[in-house]
Amino acid sequence: MIKVGIIGGAGYTAGELIRILIHHPNTEIDFVFSTSNAQNNISDIHQDLIGEIALKFTNKINKQVDVLFLCLGHGNSSKFLKENLFSKNTKIIDLSNDFRLEEDKVFENKEFVYGLPELNKKSIKNAKYIANPGCFATAIQLAILPLAKANLIKNDIHVNATTGATGAGTSLSKTTHFTWRDNNFSSYKVFTHQHLDEIEQSIKKSQNDFANEIIFVPNRGDFSRGIFANVYTDFDGTLEDAYKIFNTFYKNEKFTIVTNKEVFLKQVVNTNKCLIHLYKHKNKLLITSVIDNLLKGASGQAVQNMNLMFGFEETSGLNLKANYF
Repeated sequence: MIKVGIIGGAGYTAGELIRILIHHPNTEIDFVFSTSNAQNNISDIHQDLIGEIALKFTNKINKQVDVLFLCLGHGNSSKFLKENLFSKNTKIIDLSNDFRLEEDKVFENKEFVYGLPELNKKSIKNAKYIANPGCFATAIQLAILPLAKANLIKNDIHVNATTGATGAGTSLSKTTHFTWRDNNFSSYKVFTHQHLDEIEQSIKKSQNDFANEIIFVPNRGDFSRGIFANVYTDFDGTLEDAYKIFNTFYKNEKFTIVTNKEVFLKQVVNTNKCLIHLYKHKNKLLITSVIDNLLKGASGQAVQNMNLMFGFEETSGLNLKANYF
């Protein structure tokens, strides 16, 4: 049984981690750190956990935990690690974007491995420090990487993807209020989203000669959770050729599933799955990728990485079922 610490315990991703870890066969939650909620019951904030957890939030840390999850806002993980030293045996999984890029992966003598299991599984198994991918980045990379690995991306990649309201976190802004989101739809950070850098980095790692653009239009949907990503690019082969490439690439993966049936969000919400569907129109291949932004796009993938790091079964704690109706 390994001891777990969680930093930034009041947010959506921390709530998902707690839900998974209290039922994980190999973990014990040692502390959940939150300065703003110290001494409050965790179930007072994450109210779906009433009756499932008796722990309180704390403003103290145990530096000897086996694994530490950082669920902090972007830019705050590096600050926290500068101010707080942990045991040399403590493994760290960061859910922010602080360490995802090559130029940021070495920090305070810690080298972070980019934690997309379908891309870096061997390195993750041997890593002490993990930079968990972004939610949009996860859905989009899983749509693109099989083509990149086959050296078949020769033109620009177009992405139109929509995320639920939880993608914006718990802090309120004009575009997160119910009255703004309800019956509404909008785009944001068009062509400039922060996840583009890590997506391009992974593609170039798989296909060294990639020199085209990734043209990304992110959207806000009026639903709570999930990402629906449509990705398309030129492809000279047949649809059968494409399915062969994707099925071969993902044949040993536990959570990424290629299907010839059209996909939709309810199939993956509240699970750690990514479902991928392919469609060929003239010279264009459309890849549809759907995930839960809080699970495969954040906390579920973080636990998947933890399982790989500690030698647990990759699916431990993650046999989650979709709420279909």
